[in-house]
Amino acid sequence: MKTLIRTAVTAAALAAVTAACTSSTGGSSAPPPKATSLGAVRLVAYSSCDDALAGLREQAAANVTAYGFGGAMPFAVADDAAAESKARVATTPEHSTTNVHEAGVDEPDLVKTDGNRVITVADGTLRIIDTATRKITGSVRLTEGEGGPGLPADLLVSGDRALVLMRGGDIMYKTRSIGPPADTRYVVVDLAGEPKVLSTIRPQGSYVDARMIGSTVRLVTRSQPDIAFPEPEQNATEADLIKANQDAVRRAPVDAWLPKIEITDASGAVRKDTVKCERVSHPAGYTGTSMLTLHTIDLAQGVTTAGTDPISLAADGDVVYGTGQSLYVASNPRWWFPVVARPLPVEEPPASSGAAAPAVEPTPEDPPVRPSSTQPTPTVPPEETEVHRFDITRPGAPAYVASGKVPGRLLNQYSLSEHDGHLRVATTVNSGDEKTSSSAVYVLRSDTLAKVGEVGGLGKGERIYSVRFIGPIGYCVTFRQVDPLYTLDLRDPAAPRVTGELKITGYSAYLHPGSEGRLIGIGQEATEEGRTRGTQVSLFDVSDPAAPRRLSQLFQKDSGSGAEWDPHAFLYWPKTGLSVIPLNKAYESGALVLRIGDAEVKELGMIKHPTQRQEGGYSYEPGIQRSMVIGDSLWTVSYEGVQVNDLATLSSQAWIPLR
Repeated sequence: MKTLIRTAVTAAALAAVTAACTSSTGGSSAPPPKATSLGAVRLVAYSSCDDALAGLREQAAANVTAYGFGGAMPFAVADDAAAESKARVATTPEHSTTNVHEAGVDEPDLVKTDGNRVITVADGTLRIIDTATRKITGSVRLTEGEGGPGLPADLLVSGDRALVLMRGGDIMYKTRSIGPPADTRYVVVDLAGEPKVLSTIRPQGSYVDARMIGSTVRLVTRSQPDIAFPEPEQNATEADLIKANQDAVRRAPVDAWLPKIEITDASGAVRKDTVKCERVSHPAGYTGTSMLTLHTIDLAQGVTTAGTDPISLAADGDVVYGTGQSLYVASNPRWWFPVVARPLPVEEPPASSGAAAPAVEPTPEDPPVRPSSTQPTPTVPPEETEVHRFDITRPGAPAYVASGKVPGRLLNQYSLSEHDGHLRVATTVNSGDEKTSSSAVYVLRSDTLAKVGEVGGLGKGERIYSVRFIGPIGYCVTFRQVDPLYTLDLRDPAAPRVTGELKITGYSAYLHPGSEGRLIGIGQEATEEGRTRGTQVSLFDVSDPAAPRRLSQLFQKDSGSGAEWDPHAFLYWPKTGLSVIPLNKAYESGALVLRIGDAEVKELGMIKHPTQRQEGGYSYEPGIQRSMVIGDSLWTVSYEGVQVNDLATLSSQAWIPLR
């Protein structure tokens, strides 16, 4: 989320750094990083644990509040197995894959297919469906009885190995002591024969995102210091609370900050690793309240004695973007809100009212908040985005390259694009009333992330709703009442410019390249006053960058689609123009099947999964999350099951229940 917005820590600007990491049981061949300067961003590795402890304590104490910290939200395959895989490829039917940002860079999703198998994970269970027989041929429970309905998990698949990424409880809901979510884990599964767990990795922190190139996966997790704050004294003032928390921070050992990794192999043996002090780096300015850790796993080799070869950064981040050469981690410092990290003092009521009210422990469903009359206004961090680039062209841990900073905030990973030695970054700077908000695209050198050029003034009084970069051309949609679609000429990095603008009602929340000179938009139609009316699919002619125009629009009144915010939910099959999006209306759910040609968007039909009936007479239509083309069939996936329909007629061919 993967395109989902995640909140960041209540702190000043994010800055990130890198270091190679040695585990407690083995070393890394990567040397410690050298100090790197880039304007105000200076990356320095700690020289020792004493150095690390002094710096982390000082920065964290300066950023702790009366509430504690803010909450951060948001493997070798045997020869016979390889031979079997080659034989399978020879008979593999033509099939679609996950809709990803960059070709060749796979992204985690709840379902994957290699044409012969459909692998899905839901409610803590991985299942394999044979596409020829359309039957479940294997399954394995991954959560040891902990998973319930809706347990979030994604997966990546390479050959006969799968990596399941299970998101645990977010640390923003931790109370009293902020530590690692207990359920965050990465599980390596052998898919050859009956699926079985090979290893389980439990990192400290919450899962951010991952990318896979070939069989190598790069994982990003985020953690906060594991510090227990003291119980507040009765009638404690704001200053008292802050001082008590600062004292707790200054007493905390360095181990409270260093990320932990626990790896369990197939035999049940457990190995615990901790990132070494000298393998953690920091920028000149940082908060000491969060840490990013990058893990590397080669699914072709498994989790070896070297562990996940992690590197840690004294930083925060919530947006991950990857290419074949680079991994970028970026921050959105404004996506935050204060989170109570411990119970607050509760004054006793007057004697006439009875017994004293008990202090209420915060819970995920109902976190406590100080009365508005006494609640302080937290310091708002600068609205700026910091971006950090890592080189992933070599095996092992990523190598830090550079950091840069631009005004405003990102929408999602599609706001970033690496092309021809440059990184393009699209951001919005918001005003309090949004009347003077505006957006811009910045061009940075990819080797230094120093700014080369920029074009601003996009959508004054509006914010970015979607971005897409295709080669040297950029497309940006802003919206408040009408939808300006801007076309950008980025061929000269030092002088990017707007070449065209199209104003229509509504907006596109996701943009996808169509056939030559065509752009597809998924979003919402709206009135001239900006009130949304329902899902729309637009086909734009962008062959003339100076004069973009809409050729066709399909509108579904009073509806919404998950493809507006999750690109993985959108299927586009270039061979025929077949397109599928989830669609939800009042009391109706399914998948809308379209054909998007060179001139029009045409509705072909609606696929629905069997109505589910529950005790008490309640019934519902399952919401469809994903769709895939496999051979001559269209496969759709919901949490209730997988359905197969004829690609030409859309007639139902099979239903495979998952519950």
